[in-house]
Amino acid sequence: MDRGPSTETPSACRSTIPPAPSGRASNAQRSPALAQYGRTGGHGMNDSSGAPNGGALTGSAPPPPAWSAGGLALAGILAAATVAAAWHLHGHEAFGRESSIAVLAGFILGLALQRGRYCYFCIIREAIEERDVRALLGLIASLAAGTVGAAVVFDAWIPDATAGHLPPAGNIGPVGWPLALGGLLFGLGMAFSGSCISAHLYRLAEGSLLSPLALAGAVPGFMAGFACWNFVYLYGYHGAPVIWLPAIAGFAPALALQLGILALSAWWLWHYWHRPAGAGEEAGPGGSWAHRLWRERWPAGWTALVVALVTTVMLLRAEPIGVTSALGTQVRAAASVLGLLPERLEGLDSFRGCGTSPRDTWLSVNALFVLALVAGAATASAAGGHFRPQVPPAAHIVSALAGGVLLGFGAMIALGCTVGRLSGGVTALSLCGWIFAATMVAGIATGLRLRRVWWRG
Repeated sequence: MDRGPSTETPSACRSTIPPAPSGRASNAQRSPALAQYGRTGGHGMNDSSGAPNGGALTGSAPPPPAWSAGGLALAGILAAATVAAAWHLHGHEAFGRESSIAVLAGFILGLALQRGRYCYFCIIREAIEERDVRALLGLIASLAAGTVGAAVVFDAWIPDATAGHLPPAGNIGPVGWPLALGGLLFGLGMAFSGSCISAHLYRLAEGSLLSPLALAGAVPGFMAGFACWNFVYLYGYHGAPVIWLPAIAGFAPALALQLGILALSAWWLWHYWHRPAGAGEEAGPGGSWAHRLWRERWPAGWTALVVALVTTVMLLRAEPIGVTSALGTQVRAAASVLGLLPERLEGLDSFRGCGTSPRDTWLSVNALFVLALVAGAATASAAGGHFRPQVPPAAHIVSALAGGVLLGFGAMIALGCTVGRLSGGVTALSLCGWIFAATMVAGIATGLRLRRVWWRG
């Protein structure tokens, strides 16, 4: 699971084409036309073509640039400003402790996402196309650790989970066909835009020129979701069961079942799906601690631990983790002003997840969390010299915009994304997280095939 030290230029995914395991041809080997995309593998950052690939398909990465005094200074300023903002919010009567914790947690998460290249799309793509599951094992470890953390918090809130009460907080949502459809469309959007919403946010700090387009595309996607919400609710969510595993048999059996499934999945992936040893990226020479911390991609386990800790802290001290609530809320407000919303959005504000209910201020806890996430990623990017914008070709611009629309629509009808609905739902021991994860993977697998046809055309 540990990727070990590497001298590769930090990118969304790796840039090499490993030998195909068991006679399987890699993407570039199957389709030479694809080999032209992504020489150094940085979605809008190091990628000479700007391919929304979440990673390059061929070529070798150039050595990282020299340390920049300006970049280090900027990183220090951003970190100091974030701490000062958290301190100020803590004592502000309109915000308080929850906002302060959200800022610090978002900053730490953004830094970890950027340094660990923690992109859900890249993780799944590597497992599907390269049969490299090391990053996926990190994600599984994060879900396992987050599950334990959430179970401890929930047990303190509700000693008897079978009493018929849900926890006061947690991404525990209804199970209906809109959840599955939303996950599928979100996965397609990830494949076409090159990332999920959280990864697009941290790539803003790397100079990605595709991520702003994908996030812009998510706006009409959310609007379309709001426009058809009443149909989705009446025929998909109304009366749909909310399945929380501890409510069925208690905390201990639910925890044992979920950890067992995660452990069995990790064992199977490593022993039966992972490609032969020695076929992947080669470890580069070790460097100083500063080089390993700011220039090399963090081992998957490091990032997994940070994600699990942030998920648990947010659940306990602020609000369940997510990144689409603030965006959806602002889109909903704009659509209301433009007269694009139905008179009523039936049942929408009664569900848990990444809610979009109107607020008194746009600086909600979730908005502060997201802004701090970008600041944390910018700090890591500035310190390591990872800000490298590249102009993408027209085909990838269209792909990013279209993918963004699918991301927004999918997140809207599924009531969350990879962070809130998948990680937040699974760690909360809710069945909705598992269904979103399964359909999202199906969407990514389908989208990878469709994208190759689009690029080839």
